Amino acid sequence: MILENSTKSQLLAGNWKMNGMRKALAEIRALGRGVAGLKRVEVLICPPATLLAEAAKLAEGTSLAMGGQDCHVEKSGAFTGEISAEMLRDAGARYVILGHSERRQYRGETDALVAKKVGAACTAGLKAIVCVGETEAVRDAGQAEQIVAGQLAASLPDEFEANMGPEELAVAYEPVWAIGTGRTPTSAQIAQMHCALRAALSARFGAVSAGIRILYGGSVKPDNAAEILAVENVDGALVGGASLKAADFLAIIHASVQNA
Repeated sequence: MILENSTKSQLLAGNWKMNGMRKALAEIRALGRGVAGLKRVEVLICPPATLLAEAAKLAEGTSLAMGGQDCHVEKSGAFTGEISAEMLRDAGARYVILGHSERRQYRGETDALVAKKVGAACTAGLKAIVCVGETEAVRDAGQAEQIVAGQLAASLPDEFEANMGPEELAVAYEPVWAIGTGRTPTSAQIAQMHCALRAALSARFGAVSAGIRILYGGSVKPDNAAEILAVENVDGALVGGASLKAADFLAIIHASVQNA
């Protein structure tokens, strides 16, 4: 069901992960041309850090935004190999993905660490896309909504409301068991979780929470995008592999525009 009377533009965020050499910048050019003139949709690419600055330059003058895939909690210092939120902003990023399930799983990131990164990102002037999601074991145990809502609460800093504001936040629900597997929850399962997240945001932020976009992430592809993006409380998508090719990502973007 399409959410009625929604005034939010949908956010379509492409996470390139550890993919993309300089030749992939041609996809940025194609995306910039493809999104020209589109209404009620915001399109974002999060390329690897090696491409961010050049991709941002290519996107200048278009409606295509750039983001980072992670950031450090500190502004600067002796942290070899790390990238601060300020560095991302300086390179042309407007957003940053934080708490992605792959970083939680492979890098051991905790909710507390993600909360610190959210604070650092917002202080640097970046909008945070905070990722939450459950494993298959948690879902099978009937605890998915409880665990994911708790994960979201613990992944936002205590001072968020006072110092940053919900307009600087998007939430991405990514069922861990669906990422990269080709499996996708049913529309009913997605709706149920997004409804729970909307309720959690409302309880914390009140009426202004209606402006916070909740994205779905997990094997979003051109052939299932229209159905997913039409689900109530789905305000966009966090797209992995299907965002690497402009033609595939544009098909998803146009599915969002048709649902608007």
